[in-house]
Amino acid sequence: MVETPTLRRPVLLLAVLGPLTAVAPLAIDMYVPGFPGLGRELAASRPAVQLSMSAFLIGLVAGQLVIGPLSDGLGRRRLLVPGTAAFALLSACCALAPTAPLLVGGRFLQGCAGAAGLVLARAVLTDRFAGPRLPVYFSILAMILGVAPVLGPLLGGVIVTASGWRAVFWALTALGLVLLAATWLGVPESLPPARRSPGGLRQAFGSMVVLLRQRAFAGYILALGSAAGAMFVYIGASSYVFQDGYGLSAVQYGMVFAVNAAAMLAAGAGFGLAARRAAVPLLLTGYLTVGALGTLALAVQATLAPTLAGTWVCLAITLFGVGGVFPAVTTITQTIGRARAGAASALSGGAAYLFGALAAPLSGATLRTMAFVMLAALALAVAALLAARPWRPLLERSFV
Repeated sequence: MVETPTLRRPVLLLAVLGPLTAVAPLAIDMYVPGFPGLGRELAASRPAVQLSMSAFLIGLVAGQLVIGPLSDGLGRRRLLVPGTAAFALLSACCALAPTAPLLVGGRFLQGCAGAAGLVLARAVLTDRFAGPRLPVYFSILAMILGVAPVLGPLLGGVIVTASGWRAVFWALTALGLVLLAATWLGVPESLPPARRSPGGLRQAFGSMVVLLRQRAFAGYILALGSAAGAMFVYIGASSYVFQDGYGLSAVQYGMVFAVNAAAMLAAGAGFGLAARRAAVPLLLTGYLTVGALGTLALAVQATLAPTLAGTWVCLAITLFGVGGVFPAVTTITQTIGRARAGAASALSGGAAYLFGALAAPLSGATLRTMAFVMLAALALAVAALLAARPWRPLLERSFV
């Protein structure tokens, strides 16, 4: 491969791929503080307003499953540039939406377009890098993904307070245009024609089937999706648990949420450092074990003697474990599927958001329900990891 200036200076590439990865997760909940005003202005019920978020998540999953494998045949840049442009355009359409049904439709298409940056950032890194550097770069993306959902409502609250809910989508429009310029200038094509998969649409989508037929790959994907489901259950139920259950104010709950997010960031940073010295499957096993034990402790104390401190500590431990699972599984699955990096990225990203969307409605509004649903999700993740057999010497040699 001919080394390009961007390749020699990966920090410049990461400076663009990081925001491209974050923009869709940021758009999921950035407008949540504006839900009441949105409902009044569009004469929409609460379920109709919440449907706009579900539509975005469905679009995000569908977009990844289409764009990822297509990029293996067409190249990354041919889809990344128009996808980013479409995200900016559709954000403006959402800002102008006159009715709730049109907003829901716009959010679905916005999610489809936003999936381009999310799925192709991982594929570009897989194309460009290998060996010990790759886990470090995936840990950076994982930390960015951990920050985006936390910053979303906080930043959205400031914008909504100043200018209303439509201003959130105008802000996303502006961000999309900035990312479009950055992508055009800073992300060269990473998949040369000689390495692309021939065969058109049928071959592109068939590559996902080929990957899922591999026991190890399917097991890791299921482990990732289940861990993501546990995280989304926490996101959906934690405000009720801490504010209604323990009587915390909104500001106090924000502090709890921020500390738990910091635990996820610490796990991602720790993974990037540890992956230089330890096998990634071994690290994944350790992180998932920590997460599962934290959730088991949460369920026990929720049943016997729930306390604010106990709940907070158990959740921080759980989220620390989950925070390490994301970059570890991404590193493994992208390495297994290196020849089909777009399809591999689509399956890992699609699984995370699909399982999250399915699990979130099960979160309930009580500590006990949240704890046991999270425990079930992480138990499934452990079972999936065992099915993937992370102790196999062949996989371990691939990452050291």
